[in-house]
Amino acid sequence: MHAAHEWKESLGRLVRRHRDPVVVQALRSTAAATIAYVIALHLSPEPAPLTAPLTALLVVQVTLYSTLTTGIRRVNSVVAGVLVAIAFSLLVGLTWWSLALVIVASLAVGHLVRVDEFVPEVAISAMLVLGVTAVGNVAWARVLETLIGAVVGLGCNLLLAPPVWVDEAGESIVELARRVRQLMLRVGQEAAGHTPVEHATARLHEARRLDHDIAQVDADLRQAEDSLRLNPRVQEGLLHRIVLRTGLDTLEICTVVLRVITRTLTDLAKERESEPLFPPGTGDVVEQLLSEVADAVVSFAVLVTSHVSANAESAEDRLAAALRQAATTRDKLSRLLLEEIQRDARQWQLFGAVLTETTRIIDELDTEHRSRRLMEELDRCARRQHARLSWVARLRA
Repeated sequence: MHAAHEWKESLGRLVRRHRDPVVVQALRSTAAATIAYVIALHLSPEPAPLTAPLTALLVVQVTLYSTLTTGIRRVNSVVAGVLVAIAFSLLVGLTWWSLALVIVASLAVGHLVRVDEFVPEVAISAMLVLGVTAVGNVAWARVLETLIGAVVGLGCNLLLAPPVWVDEAGESIVELARRVRQLMLRVGQEAAGHTPVEHATARLHEARRLDHDIAQVDADLRQAEDSLRLNPRVQEGLLHRIVLRTGLDTLEICTVVLRVITRTLTDLAKERESEPLFPPGTGDVVEQLLSEVADAVVSFAVLVTSHVSANAESAEDRLAAALRQAATTRDKLSRLLLEEIQRDARQWQLFGAVLTETTRIIDELDTEHRSRRLMEELDRCARRQHARLSWVARLRA
C-alpha cells in the first residue's frame, strides 16, 4: 500500500511538471527551432542558416496570441534591418562611421515600424548583413530564414496546441487569498491582547509585501488572458477573462484595506503602549471579526475560480454565509466600540477606522456588488466590440 501511494504521488508530480509553463515552453521551443533549422538547410543558400531556428525560438511563446503578435513584430524587425543594410551598402562601405549611422538609422526605423521589444533586432540584422561582402544574397537569405522560423513557430502552436492557463491563474488567486487570510488571522490574534509596537509594525510590513504577490498573480493572469485569446478550444474566453480579472481587482482592494488596518493598529499600539489595543472583551470580537472576514476572502477566491456551475453555486453560498456572519459580528463590535468611546474618547478615530475598514472589505466581497461589477465590465466590453465592428463597417462602406 505504501509503495502504491508513493507511485501515485510520483505520477501526480510528473503530471504537474508536464503542465509546468517552463517545461512546456522548453519542449515547444526546442521542437520549433529544430524543425526550422532542418527546413532552412534545404531552402536557404547559407551553409549554416541559424537565423531560422533563432527566429523560431524567439517567436514561439506560451500562448497562441502572443506567438502571433511576437512573430509579426519579429519578421518586421528583421526585414526593416535588412532593408536598411541594403540601402547603406549601395551608398557606402563598412567603416566605423557608416556602422554608427547604420545603428542609429536602424534604431530609428525600429521605433517607426513599432516592433516594440525587437528594436535592437533591427540594428542587429542590419549589422550582420552589412558586414558580409555579398550583401544581396545574404540579405535575402536572412529574410527567407526569418520567414521560415516565423512560419514554423506559428505552425508549432497550431499543431502543438498551447495549454490554457486559466487553472494556474486560478490557483495563484486562491493562494493569494490564503496568504491574505493568514495575515488577517495573525493581526486578529494580536489585536485581542497587548501588542508591542514592533509586532504591529511587523504586520504592517507583511501587508506591504503583499503588493509583490499581487504583481506575480497579475503576471499569471495576463498569461491566462493571452491563452484565451484566439483559442478555438475556449468558447467563453471573454467571460473567463472578466471573471478572473475583476476577482483579482477585488482581492487587490482587500489587500490595500488590510494594509490600512495594520497601519491603524500600529498607530493604536503607539497610543496604548501600556495597555491592550482594545478594552477587555472587545479585542476578542475584533479577532472573531477578522477571522470571519479572512474566511470570506478565501471563499470569494474559490468562487471566482470555480468553472463548474454546481461548484460556483456552492462557493457562492459559503461566501454569502461568511459575509452574513461577519456583518453580524461587525454590528456587535460597533456597539461595543460605541460604549467604549462614550466612556473614554481618546482613540475614537482609530477605533472608528478599524470598524470602517473591515466594513469596506465586507462590502467589496458582497455578491451583489460583484454581480454589478461583472455586468458593468461585460457592457463595457460589448460597447467596445460594437464600436470596433462599426468602424470596420464604415471602412467597408
